[in-house]
Amino acid sequence: MPKKSHKPDNRLPHAIRLLYEDRDILVVDKPPGLLTMGTDKEKTRTLYYILTDYIRKGYSKSSKRIFIVHRLDREASGLLVFTKTEEAKYALQDHWEEAEKKYVAIVHGRLAKKEGVITSYLTENAAHNVYSTSDRAKGKLSSTEYKVVQETKDFSLLEIKLLTGRKHQIRVHLADSGHPIVGDKKYGQEDRINKRLALHAVSLAFKHPYSGEPQIFESRAPGYFVQLMREHETQPIVSSKPEGFRRTAFKRKQGREERRQP
Repeated sequence: MPKKSHKPDNRLPHAIRLLYEDRDILVVDKPPGLLTMGTDKEKTRTLYYILTDYIRKGYSKSSKRIFIVHRLDREASGLLVFTKTEEAKYALQDHWEEAEKKYVAIVHGRLAKKEGVITSYLTENAAHNVYSTSDRAKGKLSSTEYKVVQETKDFSLLEIKLLTGRKHQIRVHLADSGHPIVGDKKYGQEDRINKRLALHAVSLAFKHPYSGEPQIFESRAPGYFVQLMREHETQPIVSSKPEGFRRTAFKRKQGREERRQP
């Protein structure tokens, strides 16, 4: 049977939750403050490095590898899928636009339009800042769907669906709307009280690279989100909670034939 981990694995740091593993993929819940992959300045304190050590069982000379399919910003938290083979990586990436990626975010202020799609052409400057441009030849078309699910006098809780997957897309689009994400030092506003980025990848759905069967994973939003909204007088916009605030921390479609690990 594939390995389903609801308890922390003793070979992984406590903050990293391994939600699912089989011979092709691993799905993990990334904590905030951890890079997905290395940079020139930081090569070892990354999720990629930690998971590589995990599948090698601490044996540095092992030839086992993991492959990065997509990324989350260092400050963000939530669901990521990695693969154990290059073939599985390309199988997922070739159809990644078909994957459904949902987030929850808390933004400053109250949006006049309670749901909609933000669209712009995004590009990046030499300082690695992403921004919207009117030059279609220079930028990449990017679309972010959002829905307000709860408000306070100061903040709004949004459920977000990525229609495209550009670097810093959600953060830039919400900043463009005049409602930057709480704790976003790069694209938002100075906030001495709420310093943590309130962005969490809450739901991920894709087809398994080997079997083609639907895979659906959910992650609960960090307690920080709940605390931040509860500290203020809340005014629900809809009766249902966003996916990340449901009690289910992990969900997978049932009924598929599961394969044994090698």
